[in-house]
Amino acid sequence: MNVVRARLGDGGSRRPASWRNTGKGLAFISPWLIGFAIFTALPIGMSAYYSLCDYSLLKSPTFVGLQNYRMLLWEPDPAGGGRGDPIFWKALWNTGRYAMMALPAGMFVSLGLALMLNAPIRGQMYYRTVIFLPSLVPAVASGMLWLWLFNGDAKQGLINWGLARLGIDGPGWLGDKRWAMTSLVIMSLWGVGHTVVIYLAGLQDVPRDLHEAAEIDGAGPLRRLIHVTIPMISPVIFFNLIMAIIGTLQVFAQPYVMTGGEGNPERSTLFYTMNLYNNAFNNLKMGYASAMAWIQFMLILALTGIAFWSARRWVHYQGK
Repeated sequence: MNVVRARLGDGGSRRPASWRNTGKGLAFISPWLIGFAIFTALPIGMSAYYSLCDYSLLKSPTFVGLQNYRMLLWEPDPAGGGRGDPIFWKALWNTGRYAMMALPAGMFVSLGLALMLNAPIRGQMYYRTVIFLPSLVPAVASGMLWLWLFNGDAKQGLINWGLARLGIDGPGWLGDKRWAMTSLVIMSLWGVGHTVVIYLAGLQDVPRDLHEAAEIDGAGPLRRLIHVTIPMISPVIFFNLIMAIIGTLQVFAQPYVMTGGEGNPERSTLFYTMNLYNNAFNNLKMGYASAMAWIQFMLILALTGIAFWSARRWVHYQGK
């Protein structure tokens, strides 16, 4: 009994100390907890509630259930244009098109640049700096820059000016709906510098002895890339893929600046987040915009879930 009491007494004496340590830890992170509760958790909860309300900022929210979602997705259009909000579906389609073009292009270009910058060449640090610097330019400033570059007038737009010197009549770029989306995809490659840096970090962690062993076995540069480099950096590729999915489905600032906020011409560049912003702050339909935000969240969650499911087949971690 004395032994049992001693053990219980020891446990009892240790328990207050553990609670004190927990209290100290919570006290240290309390600024972050308070900030998260006020600036993240509370807005998320309010957005979920407002998505079920008719709320215009000019009057108190009125609970309407799933009406906003029905109007967006499946309720018949009064104008006879099908089911749901036609502008919503147009913006969703434009965003999907952009993602299918910009995501693979960005992944391939950034990986190709990282492979070249990882080679032992003279002036390596200079080239790395040049590639990374554009990603530091603010989104609005880069939008204004590319708006000038894509000017359809050969006397004002730098790209068409250069094409004219080669005897080529350049397209209208942002003024032509056939070229507007392609123009934005080209512009998206301007900011791949941060992705290149992540790829470089992964490439420098690839063990050199694996390349040497593959080279001894007769593998050329291409086979070493496919069978050694790509599998070894697959976790880095997976991370960049997830970030690209989230980024391309939330594209906003640059297209908003370059197309006047309306997705011109003829809404061919009206993206999902631009439409959400217009509904929230131009049309003051906060409840409607909140429902759009939650639909966007579910789409991103579904696509990232598919990516995580597929990762079991192609992502390889060292030591596993």
